[in-house]
Amino acid sequence: MNNKPPLIILSGPTATGKTDLSVLFAMQHDLEIISADSAQVYKGMDIGSAKIRPEEKKGIPHHLIDVCDISEDYSAFRFKDMAEKAIAGIYEREKIPLVVGGTGFYIQALLKGVNFDDDGPDEEYRNALQITAEEKGSSFLHDMLKEVDPESADKIPEGNIKRVIRALEYHHLTGRKISEHNEKESRRDSVYNAAYFVLTDKRELMYERIDKRVDKMIDEGLEVEVRSLLEKGADPASTAMQAIGYKEMIPYIKGEYSLDEAIYQIKLRTRHFAKRQVTWYKREPDVIYIERGDFEGDNSKMSEFMFRECVKRGILNE
Repeated sequence: MNNKPPLIILSGPTATGKTDLSVLFAMQHDLEIISADSAQVYKGMDIGSAKIRPEEKKGIPHHLIDVCDISEDYSAFRFKDMAEKAIAGIYEREKIPLVVGGTGFYIQALLKGVNFDDDGPDEEYRNALQITAEEKGSSFLHDMLKEVDPESADKIPEGNIKRVIRALEYHHLTGRKISEHNEKESRRDSVYNAAYFVLTDKRELMYERIDKRVDKMIDEGLEVEVRSLLEKGADPASTAMQAIGYKEMIPYIKGEYSLDEAIYQIKLRTRHFAKRQVTWYKREPDVIYIERGDFEGDNSKMSEFMFRECVKRGILNE
């Protein structure tokens, strides 16, 4: 008998169909959904984040969507804190939470109760690094990280200045590598009795859906959305505006390259992101893969598979 609290997770690379499957599964089993998405949390970031529309929720409560202003930082630490509070409320209502999203580190932080054990932010040091990045470029900052934590430098893209700064700040505060800390925390046992599903598909089909999704975002008005955010004072260097779809539109809006180039960059970066997601899941133990092709892409069949796996683990009852 597993006495840990129940949790269901539906993750997977971008554009694999998690939203539709999650809503169907939640409807069938009276669940509440918690978003593990680093962009849908922001108000006003709707089109580029592929945020679920109100009518698509089918009456299912969704948590951690539209809860942050564009100026706020959002991190794994903050996600874990907010998700745990949402989960406590769901348990009080005698329901089971379904965590949905493709941000693997957020899910790991929640699932394993990752401890963010530094002494809090060093604003002065962080600001100094930000100024260094602006004056000397992201490459210079990334080289600084290579010096103190080459493992993190290998995993963090040069252009993700926020994460590079976070890794440097962690080393500054603790004298330790954030890569070692993350590795240690990833080996923790789960604090939940969890069924961790990963929805995936053949790479070429996944890339085809990514291209179609980006084209749809453009048709729905992504450019207008990004312009509106900038006009309302969004900082292009903020955590929110580093999200794929937003970061690539800004140079186009500034006249630095064409719309075709912006679309190309969004598609390319989204594909690279999907590849990194696939690599992440391969490292995660105990995930239950749902290969779309095995179920002919039928959400009802995939939902039935999820139900059977949850029954095996004592999370749902027949």
